[in-house]
Amino acid sequence: MRCNNILEAVGRIPLIRLNRINQGLKPQMWIKAEMLNPGGSVKDRIGISMIDEAEQKGLLKPGGTIIEGTSGNTGMGLALVAAVRGYKCVFTTTDKQSKEKVDLLKALGAEVIVCPTAVEPEDPRSYYSVAKKLAREIPNSYYPNQYDNPSNPEAHYKTTGPEIWEDTEGKITHFVCGMGTGGTISGVGKFLKEKNSNVQIIGVDPEGSLYFDFHKTGKIVKARTYVVEGIGEDFFPTTMHMDILDDVIQVNDEECFVVARRLAKQEGIFTGGSGGGCLSAALRLAKDLGPNDFLVVLLPDTGMRYLSKVYNDEWMRERGYVESSVPITAAEVVNAKRQSGKVRELVIARPYQTVFHALKTMQEQDISQIPVFEETLPIGTIYEDQILTLALQGKDLRKLVVREVMSKPLPRIPGSSPVERVTYMLSHENPAVFVEMDEAKFEILTKYDLMSTVAGLMEQKR
Repeated sequence: MRCNNILEAVGRIPLIRLNRINQGLKPQMWIKAEMLNPGGSVKDRIGISMIDEAEQKGLLKPGGTIIEGTSGNTGMGLALVAAVRGYKCVFTTTDKQSKEKVDLLKALGAEVIVCPTAVEPEDPRSYYSVAKKLAREIPNSYYPNQYDNPSNPEAHYKTTGPEIWEDTEGKITHFVCGMGTGGTISGVGKFLKEKNSNVQIIGVDPEGSLYFDFHKTGKIVKARTYVVEGIGEDFFPTTMHMDILDDVIQVNDEECFVVARRLAKQEGIFTGGSGGGCLSAALRLAKDLGPNDFLVVLLPDTGMRYLSKVYNDEWMRERGYVESSVPITAAEVVNAKRQSGKVRELVIARPYQTVFHALKTMQEQDISQIPVFEETLPIGTIYEDQILTLALQGKDLRKLVVREVMSKPLPRIPGSSPVERVTYMLSHENPAVFVEMDEAKFEILTKYDLMSTVAGLMEQKR
């Protein structure tokens, strides 16, 4: 095979069978190894398709500048096209993206502007807004906008989908894919459904993103911050076609990272956190499937992008994302606490109650802080020393309401989180953490709880 330029090496990515990490599971499991594209990700495909269309329509002229908001991989795809065809590039990205991604974009000659993550998409500081502003201000520029560009899903309808269908000989029963802009899952899903309407299209969404809740309830909830890169969104791109999906599986940050590392060690396949999340969801799905099922899991990018994060032991350890030889989850600590009889009814305050009422409750219950709940969700915390400070300032505690003075809520973690993550949070100025248990119930864990239960659990597991 010969290529006239690097762009001709994009696509025709193989399926690779999983053999060890899925041991004991009945269905065939294969991964679509998109990290083998020359730019290291599935986004090489749309980098070419979006610029091809812009050139054909006269939207991008010789010597022009490509401007895009990207988590890194789309920028790489566009930068490859720019290098081959002589364009300049300016990319905006968020401050949660890995250093490797930013350095790679710069290595290809791009200018990179890093914007804050924790702002609304409409905020003028967001990487979406900054990209749009630059596109208005820079002469002879083109803003592909992968979130609103039909060439994004179309590229996967024309290439990725047909490759998967051909390489599985039409035997595919389930396609599992992360949800970011929605281009990959929408384009591949459309093609596969046209070939066989029974193929199940399964989206994977991180906790904090809005897709999972929308699929389950039809309601758009406010997105929360999460760590994994490249999947999830805090708004709805037009490139996401939810009607194609059969189901959405939610994953958390730690399983994304831990499963990615396991995949490298057990299969020699090196992917990023979003790929780890997709595989984690697929392994969960496969538990209920049989030998006649044929799963294809799309792994979007290479682990080389995350050497300073996912594949850095210190970074993982600091955040509690640790593969322990004696794994203990937060839910197991809560259950051990229950068995010891040390769990009592969760004492809460309501935002409309008075601060005096909160103080009186603390004194009666002999506690130093109370979580504040609105309906069934924690929205804040009020502390005894906080109230005493208000009293010393001469404030009337009977007139102040809790909502006016409460602090941020205690951090929340899934029950499946490793106990190391609880330890990490408690060591970062949090007096306690909420553990999300079954049936949307919350339990509180403190340092004392860990000290009194973890040693016993470790002995039981050895």
